[in-house]
Amino acid sequence: MRKFPQPALALVDSMRGVAAGDPARAIAFGGAPGSNSHQATMSYAPHALPLPCYGFEDAIDAVHSGAAGAAMIPIDNSQAGRVSDIHFLLPESGLHIVAEQFMPITHALMGLGQGPFEGAWSHPHALAQSRLFLAERGIAGLSYADTAGAAALVAERGEPAMAAIAPPLAAELYGLQIVERAVEDAHDNTTRFVVLAKEPLDPASLAGTDAMTTFIFQVRNIPAALYKALGCFATNGVNMTKLESYQQGASFAATRFYCDIEGAPGDARVDAALEELDFQVNDLRLLGSYKQARKRG
Repeated sequence: MRKFPQPALALVDSMRGVAAGDPARAIAFGGAPGSNSHQATMSYAPHALPLPCYGFEDAIDAVHSGAAGAAMIPIDNSQAGRVSDIHFLLPESGLHIVAEQFMPITHALMGLGQGPFEGAWSHPHALAQSRLFLAERGIAGLSYADTAGAAALVAERGEPAMAAIAPPLAAELYGLQIVERAVEDAHDNTTRFVVLAKEPLDPASLAGTDAMTTFIFQVRNIPAALYKALGCFATNGVNMTKLESYQQGASFAATRFYCDIEGAPGDARVDAALEELDFQVNDLRLLGSYKQARKRG
């Protein structure tokens, strides 16, 4: 069932009502109020109207329907790696990356009381970020759609042996007690988010700024295909900051790659590299160019 737990519904309805009054200012995010995506949204645009959606797909749909002007989507985490399904959702969304946002992530163990706890609900990424913490205490990790929603679920079910791993704000919103703070295994834990919109930024507007460009490409099924593709950037002096592979479909014949580079179209080196890449690969799709929120290197 794709619905929020009861303790979150009043907040969700209130925020949706406000966003409906000015959809252009609304930024959709996946998760209940108090989630990391909610907090990233307000950090990125303090005067925006946050629009809670059950999942990432729903946040993307909100932009398509006109219910929101943009969506805030987590893409990868310094500890747990890329967020599941994002590499499939982004290319098929028809939306464009127009900004990025980095946010330090800290979670707390929270419940109706002080425990002991048999299990803790949270998003799979948050569970992965607290794997050692949970193992040391013998607490089973239980997957839920989002962190704050997991806190609302614990409040709804009323089971003293069950806890949630969520942002501290979620405990405040849903009336839970924080048992331990900073339960993430790495205390430099950071998530990168991207902002998606219907229209891309004009690369010319990024001239003179530190910019990023994100794209996907599919190599040909021939020897040294990836080597030749990457050579396009090496020979033109373009710095590649991210390269991840994934399979699409069941043929396993050719691999797709998700890539970030420094710079944007309009820069002669970037233009030359992308032109050469287009010649080397079967499919090349730009997902967006945008300002760097954090200097690379």
